[in-house]
Amino acid sequence: MIGIIMFVVALFALLIGFPVAFTFGGIALLFGVWAEGADIFAFMPFRIMSIMQNTVLMAVPLFVFMGLVLQKTRLAEQLLEAMARLFGGVRGGLAISTVLVGSLLAASTGVVGASVVAMGLISLPVMLKYQYNKGLACGTICASGTLGQIIPPSIVLILLGDVLGIPVGDLFQAAIWPGLILVGTYIFYILYIAFRYPEAARAMERIEGQSRREEVIDALKAVIPPLTLIIVVLGSIFAGIATPTESAALGGIGAIALSMIYRQFSWQLLYASAFETVKVTAMVFGILLGATAFSMAFTYTGGDYLVEEWMLALPGEKWGFLIITMLVILLLGFFIDFVEICFIIVPILAPVAELMGINMTWFAILIAMNLQSSFLTPPFGFSLFYLKGCAPQSITTRDIYRGVMPFIFIQVAVLASILLLPEFYGF
Repeated sequence: MIGIIMFVVALFALLIGFPVAFTFGGIALLFGVWAEGADIFAFMPFRIMSIMQNTVLMAVPLFVFMGLVLQKTRLAEQLLEAMARLFGGVRGGLAISTVLVGSLLAASTGVVGASVVAMGLISLPVMLKYQYNKGLACGTICASGTLGQIIPPSIVLILLGDVLGIPVGDLFQAAIWPGLILVGTYIFYILYIAFRYPEAARAMERIEGQSRREEVIDALKAVIPPLTLIIVVLGSIFAGIATPTESAALGGIGAIALSMIYRQFSWQLLYASAFETVKVTAMVFGILLGATAFSMAFTYTGGDYLVEEWMLALPGEKWGFLIITMLVILLLGFFIDFVEICFIIVPILAPVAELMGINMTWFAILIAMNLQSSFLTPPFGFSLFYLKGCAPQSITTRDIYRGVMPFIFIQVAVLASILLLPEFYGF
């Protein structure tokens, strides 16, 4: 039972605010030495070297860098302004344009915090001006900002690909259809609310003197550059021309080129983007090293066998395992970050999934869709904090919590459809 006690102590330490990497590393050291002696960590240097030499994980800093450069080029602002003019004349058009911009930002930047803050600063005041329901406006922004967790190139998919031993390119391809379905359901929900409750999502007034043709041209000018970058990055992976790591490097160069096209490039922008990339990468790899030590101690103390026996004994066999797994990950997402779940929970569950003959690509997409919900679920959903930090004083925490609930239900419904109808999604 030592491994299970380790796990419970680690969750408790995270809940009371201990740093993630030090929590996993410190608990692994204490319990590992107590149970097996110091020799348990004899192979730890080799594991660290293996992580540092992992070419798949090199894509993480490169995609983060690409996203940060694009985030600093006013890309979100230009997209939102153009899309708002294009769809603003329709009831709910401002919210629909926010969802579409969120999906484009997800595929080009993938930086959740940046997307939510940008849309919160630009789109939220306009929606409030046209007397949008506060909950609908907040929920749309938070949900759209988290699309980067499922729409490739997604950091979550890269981490899951490494943990589960699945080619990242296969995961990117598998995630496109679920991501599009999710965007479509968001838009359908907004249209339903707009036509069921017209006062909740009013149409935006057209700009005088600007023809419809000019609005379309402005929208295309804003959309084509980032869309070209998305096609180049993902197209090179899907066509087999480049590995995800190589395409990530290509994306970084493309992001710098776009910053020049938007006339936003400067050495200060480059330095700031590189500095933020180093901080994010250090955080991810710090957690990974702590998680590796934790995984070693958990395995050597027999925790994996206990989990395996319990999971295999569940009623319903494969379906019982999948339902319980999804529920556990959903509940853990209320309290801990997706990085910890990827590095701690998924390696424990993966061997059981393989024993049951589950399609591991399907399993990874289920987890990725589930992890996306962790950004929206109270009390620790990061998107909620990002929006609250940049929202006007008239927006309360209650407005944000109330607004994201329908979108959480939509995400759970799409997750259930992937679980129950894998053939529809190509699994």
